[in-house]
Amino acid sequence: MSEGRTNIYFASDLHLGMHPLEESRKREKIFVDWLRSIEADVKELWLIGDVFDYWFEYKKVVPRGFTRFIGKLADLSDQGVEIHMFSGNHDVWLFDYFPEEVGAIIHHDPLSIKFGEKTFYLSHGDGLTKKDRPYLFLKSIFRNKFLQWCYARLHPNGSAAFAQWWSKKSRYGKDFAHPFKGEEQEEQLIFARETLREDPETDFFLFGHRHLPFDIEIAPGKRAICLGDWIESYSYGVFDGREFRLERFER
Repeated sequence: MSEGRTNIYFASDLHLGMHPLEESRKREKIFVDWLRSIEADVKELWLIGDVFDYWFEYKKVVPRGFTRFIGKLADLSDQGVEIHMFSGNHDVWLFDYFPEEVGAIIHHDPLSIKFGEKTFYLSHGDGLTKKDRPYLFLKSIFRNKFLQWCYARLHPNGSAAFAQWWSKKSRYGKDFAHPFKGEEQEEQLIFARETLREDPETDFFLFGHRHLPFDIEIAPGKRAICLGDWIESYSYGVFDGREFRLERFER
C-alpha cells in the first residue's frame, strides 16, 4: 500500500436500490465519484450500515445492480484498502458475499475500536435504547437464523418485492429524517452520554441511521457524531490519525 494512505473514512445510509431506481443509480455514481476522490489517501473505509435499501443473499443469488459500487469496492480492496461494512436495519442480511468477493469485513454488532490513540464506538445507531422494544423485537426476528433460512426458501422475485414494500413502509417520511430533537432528546446523544459514564475512555461515538449529520461535544474532548446520508446531505467522516472531521462531498 502507498505510504500516502493514512486516512480512515466513514460513511452511512446510501440506501442503494431505493425507488425510484433512476435516482438510486445517480446517487451510486456520485458515491463512486467520492470513492475515486479519496483513492489516493484512504487507508480504511468504514460503511456504517444501510448501504443498501434492501439486501438478501441466497447461496447462489444476490440482488441485481450496484455494479459500479461493488466494482469500486473490489478495486480499492485490491489496492490494499481495508473495507468494513456494518449491517443496518435495511441490509441486516449481509452474509458472506462481500467477504468472499470484495474482501470486506462484516460487522453485525456495535464495535469499540482504537485508531491510533483515539477510541471510537461505531454503531449503525438503531435500537440503542431498551425503550424501543417493538423495534428490538422485530430486529431479533430479522436476525433469527431459522427464520432467515425460511425466508431463503422464497423465490427471490417475491422476497425482493415484499422487502421493497416493507422498506417504503418504514421510511421516516419525505425528508428521510425527523428534525433535530435537541441535545437532551436525541436517542444517539442520550446513549453516548450513558455509555461514556460507564466507559470514559471513548473519544468518538459514530452513528448512522438518523440521516441527519451532526457533530456534538457531549463532554470535554468527547463527541457524538451522526454521519448523515447519501440521499440529501452527502456527508462523511474522515479521521487522519489526530483529528476527526465531518465533511460533505461537493458534487
